[in-house]
Amino acid sequence: MRNGLYPKLAARGMRQNHRFFVPYLLALAGLTAAFYVMSALCADPGVLEMRGFAYVMVMMQIGMFVAGVLSTVLLLYINSFLMKQRKKELGLYNILGMGKGNIALIQCWESLYTALLGIGGGLVLGVIFHKLATVALVSLLQFSIPFHSSLSLPAMLKTAVFFGLLLLLALALNLFRVRLSRPIELLHGGNVGEKEPRTRWLMAVIGALCLGAGYFIAVVTKDPAVAMGLYFIAVLLVIIGTYCLFTAGSIALLKLLRKNKGFYYQTGHFIGISGMLYRMKRNAVGLANICILSTMVMVMISGTLALYLGQGEIIAAQYPANLNMTVSFDPAQDQDLDLDGAASLVNRFAQEQGVPVTGVGAAEYLHFNVLANPATKRLEVGAQGENNDRRALYLLTAQGYAALTGGEAPSLQPGEAAVCGTLPAGFGPELTIQGIDGGKEVGDPQSLIAVQTLPEIEYFRTTFDMSEPLCLVVSDRTVLARLWALQRQALDNYAANRTAVLLVDLDCTNDEELALLDAWSDATINDPGFFDGTGGWESWRVDSRAEMAVDGYAMAGGFLFLGILLGVIFLMATVLIIYYKQVSEGYEDQGRFEIMRKVGLSRREVKSSIRSQVLLVFFLPIAVAAIHILFDFNLVARMLTMFGVRSVMTVVLCTGGTLLAFLGVYAVVYLLTARTYYKIVR
Repeated sequence: MRNGLYPKLAARGMRQNHRFFVPYLLALAGLTAAFYVMSALCADPGVLEMRGFAYVMVMMQIGMFVAGVLSTVLLLYINSFLMKQRKKELGLYNILGMGKGNIALIQCWESLYTALLGIGGGLVLGVIFHKLATVALVSLLQFSIPFHSSLSLPAMLKTAVFFGLLLLLALALNLFRVRLSRPIELLHGGNVGEKEPRTRWLMAVIGALCLGAGYFIAVVTKDPAVAMGLYFIAVLLVIIGTYCLFTAGSIALLKLLRKNKGFYYQTGHFIGISGMLYRMKRNAVGLANICILSTMVMVMISGTLALYLGQGEIIAAQYPANLNMTVSFDPAQDQDLDLDGAASLVNRFAQEQGVPVTGVGAAEYLHFNVLANPATKRLEVGAQGENNDRRALYLLTAQGYAALTGGEAPSLQPGEAAVCGTLPAGFGPELTIQGIDGGKEVGDPQSLIAVQTLPEIEYFRTTFDMSEPLCLVVSDRTVLARLWALQRQALDNYAANRTAVLLVDLDCTNDEELALLDAWSDATINDPGFFDGTGGWESWRVDSRAEMAVDGYAMAGGFLFLGILLGVIFLMATVLIIYYKQVSEGYEDQGRFEIMRKVGLSRREVKSSIRSQVLLVFFLPIAVAAIHILFDFNLVARMLTMFGVRSVMTVVLCTGGTLLAFLGVYAVVYLLTARTYYKIVR
């Protein structure tokens, strides 16, 4: 047999099976392009020159790992489907005289063509999309990046080797299947029927329990830190529950419908239910995959979008001024900050750098944890108790409140306090702060009367405390000093220092602000007398709004970019599973519906039956995915508060918008794949 025959047979086989191979090649090209883009971004030397580069590098490396795992699973799944559909063709080759070695050569040529078209085309697309991706990433990160966006040979080599190995693995599996099979098995491989599946009530109960447990965790969890820890447990339970219910619950439901004689013995219902019942054991896994992948797409995109859109809110809350200078001092060690001297230093240094200062405010506060004891109705420093009763207590003066919020200072007398936000349930208006050491009361209790309620101070809400914040505004520094002494007695070496925040407003660009920050850092290192005239203190930290924007948008923009990229990959996987499922069932149903037409079923009845079956199978996964999203909302919203996103409306809009957009895409996929199914069946 001439060697030139094998490439021709391989090419002809791919052309004749274009319904199967074209989506496979497109999927391979798309996965290759996505993997190359992430690999090229990691290898781009310009990334290492930007601020916040670590976020982008980590995001792309995570994306490469996830994309690699998904590509492996998806390509092997499609390869398995292709082999099943082509068993008859390969069996015919075998019966016509070709040995298994000859068939292996044909498959080798097919794999070579697949690699050239899929991987080669994917690399070309990747080079094009890499340029577009760098533009999109610069836009998301909101600062300039010295991207080279040129051809990355190391990234191309890494991508080509990875997907080449995947195709070699798929080829090895195909050759192994052919070697173990007999010609008659290959010839009839696509015509093997399904037995009626047994009702697995135990699996259905396990699925319901797992799904219920996952939903319960998602709904009742209130603590953001707990939500972060339990999220993956809840996800795992929901995934197990989804697979069990689709596998066992769907069969049980179909059998119950079959027992309903009035419903079952109707033309459309009879054909649809009987057809799905005999295929549901195999169908269920595909439907569950579609459901899980759809949920992943929507959760990833909606969560990362909410995080990105919430960055402006986070930055404005955490940075009321361009520069936040946090100074810690300990009065017990005769260290006291000279606030006027500190403000003069800041003004003088900024003028030397040519950056105009439009205002310098100062806010002094004290922060330590207390137990809001429900039994004694006291705020106890150093006491042990339930985490739900713990509070991060912030105490600041009326003048500090005005400086930190930009509002008016509340008028307070000694012994009075204003509450920012709400008190714990059952507390107020008289508040007692008591020191506890080893279970015993220490120090004199300090009493405050809450006479006023003010809005929450977002500056304290976004400091990522594990405990719920509670902020009290007191009249002056004398009251603050007494409260500092009380917590010193209770906590000893673990006591918190007093803190002052200098809020510096500047009239400059972000680049000028960052340059000023770099100059400040250099001056503090090189000039031993830089802080002369500012009094005594233990630490002085400078945070910049511009730097926070760089880091915040690097993290959130990297998350969103990765979420969109992985979302597209997961969507691609969902579409391919749906497509191949429809094509596979189309060829299986082709003969069945032909027989039904011959025994008297009208074309209209056949079409109605097909439509009802396709609609039910197609939209069941997305309906369940929407329910998953609904129950998952609380858990995602709680976790986002750990990153500073506290606007529930932002999360609602992002989740709702993502769900609607996905439903639109899903409807388009339905129309396209259903049309393919109809063409095959007719």
